[in-house]
Amino acid sequence: MPAHPEKGKCMWSAQDVARDQVRRQANGLDVAAVAEKVAEAAVRERETAEQLRGNGSFYEFEMDRERLAAVWLAQHAEWRRVRDLMAAVGWSVYAPEQDAQGSVWAREREERFAGALAAQAAFGERRQEEADELRAEVWLSAASSRLIRVVASRAGLRPSQVLAQLAEQIVVGEDGTVSVPPFTPSL
Repeated sequence: MPAHPEKGKCMWSAQDVARDQVRRQANGLDVAAVAEKVAEAAVRERETAEQLRGNGSFYEFEMDRERLAAVWLAQHAEWRRVRDLMAAVGWSVYAPEQDAQGSVWAREREERFAGALAAQAAFGERRQEEADELRAEVWLSAASSRLIRVVASRAGLRPSQVLAQLAEQIVVGEDGTVSVPPFTPSL
């Protein structure tokens, strides 16, 4: 899943990761297979808790100890929820689309993901707009400077704002001539 830009912060909580994984893995499993998954998750939860306390080793490429332990804790809880749901409703096989709570969580996850993608796209657009902007330091003659300052003062603007508005009014003719039609700088 996409990671948040801040180091160590993930977009998805341990519960989100666990619910998504269990929902996908449980699809089509029967009661016995789900019971095996509950037992496996219990073992993994215990092992990662022991490793978190320093009684085991983690490979360098694995996620941090706290995150891994939290994910297995959440997976164990989610497998138990699926097992209990199947027993309560009498399902012989797990079908994610029939799991009302799991479906709500999946929709919420999809909405957050879509929101994150939209935010990332908007950020990219802002970055592109910033890249297209021109920031320039302009040295004008004393006479031009005085004129720009007078215009800025009358309009209640800073000289840089007047210059920016002036630049926005530029018209380039077919022959390459540059002109500025009359305009009044404004806020």
